[in-house]
Amino acid sequence: MTRTLAPARRALAVTVLAVTVTGTLAACGSGSGPELPPDPKVGGTAAPAADTGGAAPALPRSRPTGMKIDAAGVDAKKMVDLKVDAASGELGVPNADTDANSPGWWTEGVTPGEKGVSVLVAHFDTKYGPALMKDVKKIKLGDLVEVPREDGKTAKFKIREIEDVNKKDFPTDKVYGDTGRPELRLLTCGGELKDGHRTNNVIFYADLVA
Repeated sequence: MTRTLAPARRALAVTVLAVTVTGTLAACGSGSGPELPPDPKVGGTAAPAADTGGAAPALPRSRPTGMKIDAAGVDAKKMVDLKVDAASGELGVPNADTDANSPGWWTEGVTPGEKGVSVLVAHFDTKYGPALMKDVKKIKLGDLVEVPREDGKTAKFKIREIEDVNKKDFPTDKVYGDTGRPELRLLTCGGELKDGHRTNNVIFYADLVA
């Protein structure tokens, strides 16, 4: 069943997501430990508007079980559930101690391939060093993000836009705005380390193609 949040709660949840991703992931770069990767300097780029008439049909609801991005050498066999903490209102991220190399899926959103926006989050680095998205710089427009699902299907998304934005400028409405087709948002961290925190979010916007 697809859950739809009321506009106010939706905006709040995604604003919290932006804060959590930039704050929690960035903080993993602080303290002692191995040398952390430099700012990936992904930059921003976009393809022409997608032809909605050629979009792949939506898939039924089914939980994601991993993530593969050949362009960046990502082949995760696990997907972590991410939930909003009832007390703080913050969305969790993959545990840096145990799941630095596993992506997470926001369970209150649609599953990858369903109609609507599915949100995935993954670490660029942690205090232990480079993590799952360490080669984020290698991902380009047109590359595929493949998400295997419990039903045996694999939702394949083609990247049409990349944003590298300061966390203060997180585009909440753009990331989580209503859509009439299956789309994916993949978030990680970027930017320089400032006071032990990464300054930016790197956001991939992708459309279901198979």
